[in-house]
Amino acid sequence: MLPATAPADRVTPVAHGVTRPRPAAPRGAAAGAALLLVVLLLLMAVRLPWAGDLGMHAAVLERLRTDLLHPGNPLVDADTPSPYVSPWTVLLALLGAATGWDTFSVLRAAAVVDLVLLVTGVSAFVRTFTRARSAVPMALLCLLLLYGVRLFAWSGFPGLTSLALTLAYPSTFALALAFHLWALLRGALAHGWGLPGHLGLGLLPAVVVLAHPFTGAVAVLGAAALLLGARPWPTGAAWVRMAAVAVPALAVLACWPYYPFFSLLGADGLDAIHRPLYDHLGTKFCLVLLGVGALAVRWWRDRRDPLALFFVLGAAVFALGGLTGHQAWGRILPAALIPAQLALAIEVAGRRPRDLLVPLTALVLGIGAWTQAGVLTYVLRPAAVPPVLRHVHRIAPWPSFRWVAREVPKGATVMTDNYYALRMIPAYGPYTVAPAYPDVFLRDEGRRWEATRRYFAPAASRAERLGILKEYGVRWVLHKGGRAGLPQGDPALRKAVRGPAGFVLSEVVVR
Repeated sequence: MLPATAPADRVTPVAHGVTRPRPAAPRGAAAGAALLLVVLLLLMAVRLPWAGDLGMHAAVLERLRTDLLHPGNPLVDADTPSPYVSPWTVLLALLGAATGWDTFSVLRAAAVVDLVLLVTGVSAFVRTFTRARSAVPMALLCLLLLYGVRLFAWSGFPGLTSLALTLAYPSTFALALAFHLWALLRGALAHGWGLPGHLGLGLLPAVVVLAHPFTGAVAVLGAAALLLGARPWPTGAAWVRMAAVAVPALAVLACWPYYPFFSLLGADGLDAIHRPLYDHLGTKFCLVLLGVGALAVRWWRDRRDPLALFFVLGAAVFALGGLTGHQAWGRILPAALIPAQLALAIEVAGRRPRDLLVPLTALVLGIGAWTQAGVLTYVLRPAAVPPVLRHVHRIAPWPSFRWVAREVPKGATVMTDNYYALRMIPAYGPYTVAPAYPDVFLRDEGRRWEATRRYFAPAASRAERLGILKEYGVRWVLHKGGRAGLPQGDPALRKAVRGPAGFVLSEVVVR
């Protein structure tokens, strides 16, 4: 069977599972483009553009810094466990306590660490397949740009726009560690690690799974594909050592003190928010088809190619989720995208510049770059944005609610039903009555949302609204002018400040 990374007349074997192609694709262009994108992401770490779940992760750090052992729910005033508390967030909270940095400074540091871990993880994993110098920068370019012609961003996906918005998230940390895990697993298979090494390796998947369970599932599928595609086929003793990896991993998951991890396996209520993952698949991921073609070439050379197996496993789970109505399974999609992206990068790195695949890949990556060019607006002043980019589609940053944090003390509860306020106010320390995100451990989540709807319902009586404020210990009310609720001038409220976009923040003075 021929090696999976390049045609036989272009390859010199150098190690088990690793090939050294002859000098081929222009290294300078790929390396320069990858470096520019990495620098751009570093600027994102400084800016922290906010159009997503940043507030949730900031809220987790706020709770941990208040009470490291019993942080409670990060969004509402309730003593419940939270799946957002992971070894990574605990470490970040300790960093904040040791340095005195505020929460967003800690998140900026996390973003830089995540980026370094991701780049080094991709490099380590790709180099287990090929030593071609252009393979790593090509892999970074494909991971960042090879998606589609419709803008797409989601945590756990290594696209440029996704990372621009999620670089500080635990999902990025988990994905970066997953690449390191796969590289180490390839090394363990190739070099015959002993039992102690495998037991130590078992701690890594536990950290990945706790940091972001969805990315943990991707990491597990990748590990399974690497095992099934290992050459030579592992011996019985090797399989026993690999099975030993699960022992420390399961032990850590079972003993994690902040929430019962295995309760998540039967959790529901997450499908609705993941339905968009199954929408517009053709336009969001059409460029990945070139990578699927590269996977087909690898599979033709080796029916047990690890990247091809990884793709098949990921695509199968993703399709099964769509067919059965379990749209939350759509979060496994990186398990299909990543192997296709890496396969194309490895294939291009083994080709000469005149080969058709090289300019075709450059064209496709250029289309992907243009689709995501709106990320430049996150780091440029409006006046500095080139005219050609001013109308490019982008995910607009959210409005600021820092002005609310200046008035509302940490630990106070705010009544609001505004989409952005619910997701941003807890980042500064206050709570909201209703949680902005589904919470499998918050038993009265539905009741809280119903209370919020009743408070702002035009037909609600004053007595009913006062009862809701008292029941949830609400000390502040944030609403837009013209919305129902206790009217301005009601003796139960004292207007604190009028904010932008018609928002009014009022203090509750009747307990």
